[in-house]
Amino acid sequence: MQKDRPAESGPLPFPPARRRGAYGIDAPYLLLIPVLVILVNLVNGFISKSLWPFVAAVLVTVCCGLGLYASRRGKFVVWAELFRQLDLRGDERVLDLGCGRGAVLLLAAQHLTTGRAVGVDLWRKGDQSGNAAEATRCNAVAEGVADRVEIHTADMTALPFASGSFDLVVSNVAVHNVKGQPGRAKVIEETVRVLRPGGRLFIADILGTGQYRNHLMRLGMVDVGRRSLGWRLWWSGPWLATRLVTATKPS
Repeated sequence: MQKDRPAESGPLPFPPARRRGAYGIDAPYLLLIPVLVILVNLVNGFISKSLWPFVAAVLVTVCCGLGLYASRRGKFVVWAELFRQLDLRGDERVLDLGCGRGAVLLLAAQHLTTGRAVGVDLWRKGDQSGNAAEATRCNAVAEGVADRVEIHTADMTALPFASGSFDLVVSNVAVHNVKGQPGRAKVIEETVRVLRPGGRLFIADILGTGQYRNHLMRLGMVDVGRRSLGWRLWWSGPWLATRLVTATKPS
């Protein structure tokens, strides 16, 4: 049964469409590959005087555009809607795995009043341009939620939190960065461990979501589901779409 929202919190605002922080670009080094492919096709088209290399260049450009949209705008729109659907009371403790510069973390914080949004990351710049704890703290100040945000340098496979510490665990396209299926399985186990009974998880990723779902079922989680998050989180097209895995820890 859902608890009543604290009377003093009032209605929670929908996050503004325009973000005040600076969130960088996801997987910036991977952009070099399609840029090179585009240039090669353009040169080939001019040399061969054939239309097909130009068609290929246009298709790759569209794929790049989808990825940039997902990174710069799409993830904010999708996660803002997910948090609306979660209908948080405002006093929850929320954990963001692989928080980066705070895109999802700070959206969560905007739905809290007396609660806390906690982010963990290893701050690898290959995962996000300018990725750093200080950048996340600056964004928290810019978004006006610094008093509700906590940042930790930590590995997702060994979370530095007590069991049953969080009401909600979220993650956006981060768990797949952990190498090897056993490592990703450990992330799922740690996620379940730190959730309180009745707590929920929302893990979005481009790879391995079937594995996450199956492992959650083996761990005894209930209401386990997996679904697409739509075109706004296509990282280069429907073949690299983001899927959301959801589950609840039994009471």
